[in-house]
Amino acid sequence: MDIKKIKTLGDLKKSGYKSRNIKEEIRENLITKIKAKENPFPGILGYEDSVIPDTERALLSRHNILFLGLRGQAKTRMARQVIDLLDEYIPTVEGSEINDDPFNPLSRFAKDLIVKEGDNTPIQWIHRGERYGEKLATPDVSVADLIGDIDPIKAANLKLSFADELVIHYGIIPRSNRGIFVINELPDLQARIQVALFNILQEGDIQIRGFKLRMPLDILFVFTANPEDYTNRGSIVTPLKDRIESQILTHYPRTIETSLAITEQEADVLEEQLTRVNVSDLVKRLIEQVAFEARSNEYVDKKSGVSARLTIAAYENAVSSAERRAIIHSETQTQVWISDLMGIIPSITGKIELVYEGEQEGPYQVAVNLLDKAIRTQFLQYFPNPEVAKKRKPTTTGKGSQAPKAEDENPYKAITRWFDAGNHLDLTLDSTDALKVNALYQVDGLHAFVKKHFPQANQKENALLMEFVLHGLATYSLISKRMIEGRIVFKDLIGSMMNLGQMQEEEDDLTDDDFR
Repeated sequence: MDIKKIKTLGDLKKSGYKSRNIKEEIRENLITKIKAKENPFPGILGYEDSVIPDTERALLSRHNILFLGLRGQAKTRMARQVIDLLDEYIPTVEGSEINDDPFNPLSRFAKDLIVKEGDNTPIQWIHRGERYGEKLATPDVSVADLIGDIDPIKAANLKLSFADELVIHYGIIPRSNRGIFVINELPDLQARIQVALFNILQEGDIQIRGFKLRMPLDILFVFTANPEDYTNRGSIVTPLKDRIESQILTHYPRTIETSLAITEQEADVLEEQLTRVNVSDLVKRLIEQVAFEARSNEYVDKKSGVSARLTIAAYENAVSSAERRAIIHSETQTQVWISDLMGIIPSITGKIELVYEGEQEGPYQVAVNLLDKAIRTQFLQYFPNPEVAKKRKPTTTGKGSQAPKAEDENPYKAITRWFDAGNHLDLTLDSTDALKVNALYQVDGLHAFVKKHFPQANQKENALLMEFVLHGLATYSLISKRMIEGRIVFKDLIGSMMNLGQMQEEEDDLTDDDFR
């Protein structure tokens, strides 16, 4: 039977339809999904063993919920997906502002209509998508916005006294009756407004301008909040928190693999970009590692957190950096090089909050340092630890045995020797792929080293790994790396230090007349 064909209260009674409390409705639909081994929160990654089970337990207990966690932890998305646990359609009294249940009306309008029309009372069916209300808490939110107030214009038009219940203009909470209502960033709501929610949560009724209303609203409340000590903007008043039955702590992805899957799912990259630009697994992991480094960095405010949006935006910027370079040189195919990751700096600086020392260091420099730390950390997943190589002592050999080669003791010796001989390598950020590959092959021992560890890699993968080796050795202070006017210069470490010292001495020798 098509339930939407039922148009009157009498037909609804004949159909045998039984209305349910929203929390019972969600509970029963959740049980059905659990029995069918269905994931009630598809697309939410990394919460399979933590947040999702906690949320299921709260919904089975018919609790109102508070998602507490740092920014970018899918709190609002979790709340919005509870919609899928509602029935597809429910009946309401036609014309009701607060989705009155035909079998249990709350508003004066619905009660009067049912008394007047009886079984001929018209009903309408509303979809579950219409049963969701959301409000971002801001300091200017009023009680009238949330709960309601007397509407003088309605009173004048209907020629009613202000004492008549029909002159009430209901706020967003009563209009969410028989649905889900979400308040985002609850601490931003002024304390006096939070107090107005006490009765709704505990007794289930509302109070508007002295009207003696007994209106037991049928609502599942979901709140989201950052930890209370995040800023000085406010906090959740204790009696309100006490009335929210389940507080669920959210968290950031705990592994690189989870973070990779989230970025892959959420990044908004065009098909034409992916056709032109190849993004290697190495580059993807470096981008994710930046967020992991930022969350533990001394310059980044840990109370603020580092949103998952950082890696999503950084991934999009990395693809666009390579695409821009390909467009400049009319290349149909390219890949994201390590040097292209300089293009993700704006995605980092806008997504991290710095402590005082970080502000002194500067957002740009902190972002560059985070990128270097990410390269340093991921380097060990691909190649031998340079720290171990530096500390390794030559092995002694017996009489008549051949002395070991330096490369056997230090696998990076051939590469660093080339730089020690006074050679340097310039990699222009916007150069063509061919020029970049040719430049990398100039470094003695670099290709052989990569080929030894990745014999199955193709030419493009080899070139990317060769560039990665240089960046990695720079982070371990085996060679130097400097950014100079749109290019990256790799040199020997000692020579670079001496040049810097020479430059400093020349500056010290300058007199006031020279500056004039």
